Amino acid sequence: MARQLDEQIAGRFPVGQRLRVLDVGMGRGTQALRLARAGHQVTGIEKDATMLATARSALGEEPEGIRERVRLIEGDGRDTGVHFLPGSFDLVLCHGVLMYVDDPDPLLAGLARMLAPGGLLSLLVRNGDALAVRPGLSGDWGTALAAFDTTAYRNRLGLDVRADRLGTLTATLAGIGAPLHAWYGVRVFTDTAADGAPADVETLLAVEERAGRTDPYRGVAALLHLCGVRG
Repeated sequence: MARQLDEQIAGRFPVGQRLRVLDVGMGRGTQALRLARAGHQVTGIEKDATMLATARSALGEEPEGIRERVRLIEGDGRDTGVHFLPGSFDLVLCHGVLMYVDDPDPLLAGLARMLAPGGLLSLLVRNGDALAVRPGLSGDWGTALAAFDTTAYRNRLGLDVRADRLGTLTATLAGIGAPLHAWYGVRVFTDTAADGAPADVETLLAVEERAGRTDPYRGVAALLHLCGVRG
């Protein structure tokens, strides 16, 4: 996904431009720190205190120049209007968040308002059109059959969450003024892979990167990476 995001950044912004980045639901801060290391000014929002503490700890191990480019806020992504003025960011990330939100439309509308004209909204969501793939490949036929007719599922943490369909999100993005510009699949082949690093990581990444941009493979990925652009 990081390679996909970098591709979109390179295609939309001048080389060397330092972007104003908002990472909503930043978790441990993996993407926030990666973008800060690349020279961008990053604000991260996370409501889980444990996750935020982990992100702060990781940030504390970075050089001073990188630490100065990162601001961390404890808060809910649905309250961005409380913290920031509309149009404050060039890039807004919302990765692995929508599956925990019952009604994502207000959240997405608020994130779109945070974007400056021409800004990029990056979403990582569970693919609601492919929920039957994982249980089907593992031989759990009853769960696979039920998955065709729902966007609800139980994740690996045992939580009951929800997925999003590409068509629905495409319509939503158009409606909030940040129409879909590009989309990718994430974890096309590796979603059911055994834990542990493979012997040839680079080849694995090359396969996943190719599949993530190629039909029909990307359509059955476990996750979808959608990029909308503010008009």
